[in-house]
This record gives sequence, C-alpha cells and structure tokens, in this order.
Amino acid sequence: MPAISVVVLTYNSRDYLKSCLDALFNQLSGDGEVVLVDNGSEDATPDFIKANYPRVRLIENSENLGAAKARNQGIEAAGGEWILTLDCDVVLEEGFMSKIVEFAKNSPDSTGMIQPKILSGDGTKIYSCGIYAAWLGRFYDIGKGSFDRSRFNRQAPVFGACCAAALYRRKMLETVKDRYGYFDQRFFFLFEDADLSWRAKRQGWVCRYYPEVKCYHQANSSATGQGIRQFLSFRNRQLTILKNQNLLLTFFMLPLYLAYDLPRFLILAIKFKCKFPKFK
Repeated sequence: MPAISVVVLTYNSRDYLKSCLDALFNQLSGDGEVVLVDNGSEDATPDFIKANYPRVRLIENSENLGAAKARNQGIEAAGGEWILTLDCDVVLEEGFMSKIVEFAKNSPDSTGMIQPKILSGDGTKIYSCGIYAAWLGRFYDIGKGSFDRSRFNRQAPVFGACCAAALYRRKMLETVKDRYGYFDQRFFFLFEDADLSWRAKRQGWVCRYYPEVKCYHQANSSATGQGIRQFLSFRNRQLTILKNQNLLLTFFMLPLYLAYDLPRFLILAIKFKCKFPKFK
C-alpha cells in the first residue's frame, strides 16, 4: 500500500494541468500514486494526460458528474493510507509532499485531516487555511482574501479541510462514509468538504492546519454559471445543516434560519429565473 495517493480532478482544465502535474511529479516518491478523474472534458484533457503522463491512472467520465462524485471515484480507486485531494489548478511548493507525509506520520491517531496553507496564484494572499464554521451553519475559508501575515503561520486545529488541497486519512474516510459516499455526491460541488469535515468532527476526528506546507491556487477553473453556483451554495448549506446538526437545536433555531435564509431564497428565485439541471 502506498503511503499517499493523490486524487486530481479535471474538467476542461488542460491549460492548468501541466503546472499542476509537473510540480507534483517532481516531488512524488516512488510508491506514491496519482489518480486523475476527468469529468467529461471537451478540451482533449484525457488525450493530453495519456500522451504526457503515463504514470497517471486516468478515470474518464462521459459527462460531468460533479466534483463530489468524481472525488469519490478517485478515492475508491486509490490505495494510499493517506489521500491528497487536489484541484487541477493547484501548484505544490517544492518540498510539499515530503513535509506533509512526515507530518502525517507523526500526527496523533485522532488526526483525520491535514490542511496545508493554500495561497493565491501569486502567493500574496490566502485562499484557504481550512474551514471555519460560523453561526447559523455558515462556512468560510479561513483567511480568504487576506494578505499572508504571520498570524497564518501557526499550527492549529481547525473545523475542517478545504478539499482544493487537503490530506485525508484513509481510515477516517472509511469511518465517515455514508450511503452518498465519502463526499456527498448529491452536492455536485460546494460544501461537500464542509459536510465531510462535520461528519468527521462528530466522530471525534481532528483537522490540523499545517502552514509549513504551501500550495498555490492558480484560478477558479469551474465553468459553472453564477445562477447554478448560488443555487448549489444555498441548497448544499441546508443539506449540510440537516445532515449534521442536532435536530432539537435545529428546531429551536428555525426562526433564525428563516429570518436569514428566506430572503436569500426569494432573491435567488427572482434573480435567476432558470431551469436548474438534475444533479446526480
């Protein structure tokens, strides 16, 4: 069994792949594996992978099944004790792999997730230092948009990991897996990492932020339209709360949820008069 498997997602993202995979393979150990799941790209991404990266295990979907389901496919195909999920537009800093593997090996058994510092493409601002759970079931990327200051250089436990670049313990993933998969495939994308993190936290697993390892998020490669993105953000947040929060607490907080969410729902309904696709 390899110590670490890397699961990379692609969707019409050929322009980003070379930087991502070159940085990865330049530091991947001999027993490490890379599983790449392509979500029905129309830009010849699979052909590019086959021609240039024979070491990659390629899974080709005929259509876009969503980030959550595609990650599940990659995790199921991977054999590593630890799984690094990676967006195709993320570039690892030199030494990332050796440092994070060593940190994982020396982490307490309760460590289920390790969050590296994810920076913007130019390295000046924070993209994510993990997930922060706020009041009324709202979730934020810690530090997003802030300049990279010293306060982001301290190791600390955080609520959860941002799956654009996160290391997951295989044992934890198998423990929290439910009938919808490791990541809830109903989500398509957005909030799937918050949901998984919450399920893990409820079972006693800890997410540790490890800022000594850095990577760079080059761009937002999603081609999903604004209307669908806002719809998914609203819907998936509700699913995350209903799945994970104590039902009694949810009942008592219902007036607050209605006050916060009902106006948002009405705005979405009026602003985006579109037919949303069926998400699998």
